[in-house]
Amino acid sequence: MAFATRSLGRNGPSISALGLGCMGMSEFYGQTDRDASLATIAAALEAGITLFDTADFYGMGHNEVLLAEALRGQRGKAFLQVKFGALRGPEGSFLGNDARPAAVKTALSYSLRRLGTDHLDLYMTGLDPAVPIEETIGAMSELVRQGYIRHIGITNVDTDTIRRAHATHPITALQFEYGLMSRDMEQEVLPLCRELGIGITAYGVLSRGLLTGSEGRGDGDVRGTYFPRFQGANLTQNARLAAALAEAAGRERITAAQAAIGWVASQGNDIIPLVGARTVERLTEALTAPLQLSQATLSALEKAVPQHAVHGDRFMAH
Repeated sequence: MAFATRSLGRNGPSISALGLGCMGMSEFYGQTDRDASLATIAAALEAGITLFDTADFYGMGHNEVLLAEALRGQRGKAFLQVKFGALRGPEGSFLGNDARPAAVKTALSYSLRRLGTDHLDLYMTGLDPAVPIEETIGAMSELVRQGYIRHIGITNVDTDTIRRAHATHPITALQFEYGLMSRDMEQEVLPLCRELGIGITAYGVLSRGLLTGSEGRGDGDVRGTYFPRFQGANLTQNARLAAALAEAAGRERITAAQAAIGWVASQGNDIIPLVGARTVERLTEALTAPLQLSQATLSALEKAVPQHAVHGDRFMAH
């Protein structure tokens, strides 16, 4: 089945206009369900979704192994976006980043093995304060020349880092949090990416579930612990915004999730929203979201969730 496509950046490949973010299938957002995850990935493939987002540190390898199982015999249908660099302790703690050239190549080697493939379509790095971004991107550029990766991406970095990275090797895509509750990239990052022809894969489209009524509680759910927007008075205020969004979406005959996805997709054809669906039901809802909303609808959604009314930072200070 065909699904709408978009070009990933000015000179990048044509991939599905929505991507499936697989992180929650392994950890962070509560209990996981292997069978439901495999069914969701299979349904995404059947619907024509080609972009699948993962990282070697999601479940400390579990997510890549899960995705490999789901894609067995169908690797050619998938565009794999893989992140690396985060260091984890055996109990799951985050210990910092390692983006040294040797670490880049080692991480890639393990990802290729876990994913059961001979190449990655888009390999993405964050920022390691101890390593100049030119060294990291330089190592990734070697891997492009050797055929192990097709495109280089970067995630959650500032404009200076983007410029320096792009000057070292063309950056195909930036992954960044973007949605009705998180619009700070509009000030400097998004204009720069458009200047340089860098595409955007947007995560946090539903603000980690805030916009659809999630409270971030329960066994295995870290949202209430690590994300201020899910805490105390912040959560109370943000729940009011979610209710306002649901009301505005209802007037347009779409769900709150579809409204949030449609809002991001409508911000430009250079932006590809990532949806973190973990069940076929939630995936189906996301896939039927409109990819271009009218200006009147966009204004109504922005009125329901004004930036000044969102309470709490996106991350804990540390």
